[in-house]
Amino acid sequence: MAGIGSCRLIVGLGNPGSEYAGTRHNAGFDVADRFLARHVKAFRERNARGGEAREGSFAGEKLIVLKPLTFMNLSGNAVLPVVRGESLKPSEILVIYDDIDLPVGRMRLRKNGGSAGHNGMKSIIEALGTENFPRLRIGIGTDGSKRDPDYVLGRFSGAEREAYESLLDKAVEALELLQRRGIEEAMCRFNPVNTAVRPEE
Repeated sequence: MAGIGSCRLIVGLGNPGSEYAGTRHNAGFDVADRFLARHVKAFRERNARGGEAREGSFAGEKLIVLKPLTFMNLSGNAVLPVVRGESLKPSEILVIYDDIDLPVGRMRLRKNGGSAGHNGMKSIIEALGTENFPRLRIGIGTDGSKRDPDYVLGRFSGAEREAYESLLDKAVEALELLQRRGIEEAMCRFNPVNTAVRPEE
């Protein structure tokens, strides 16, 4: 059975290259990779201009997972050709990206919104001509300096890494529920999640 209001394109944002792997700014890549690893048999490689993409079926719907390889501030250049080629509506696109306004261990699903200063989101909003598409924000915390390149391109500490790795699993579960049951149910279930808080013994 097809998902209720499911997305047809999931975009994970990050920067290409081994020097950026594991950095805070690559949270979108990390979630996309973990989702694909969990459903590896359901997806196959497909051509995508300016990006790395896989195509398959999930919850009865065709689904494309895209990682733009254009560097963050040109992400829209990789997203727009897929959107046009597949004749997608904005509501069928979900973008996953890092958010310094959320602490490590938290995430937020939203139906729409602005870029909040995120260059990858700015690029996609400009390319699509609208802010009205769903997004999943992954908390990376802050050192108090907004968009400090040294911070967002840095790596998680030991305690943060543990919370972040747990959050990646929860983010994949959120995507799965969104595809099966719609964004409203996924928001209610996963927006309260905080993997940085240990359950009481």
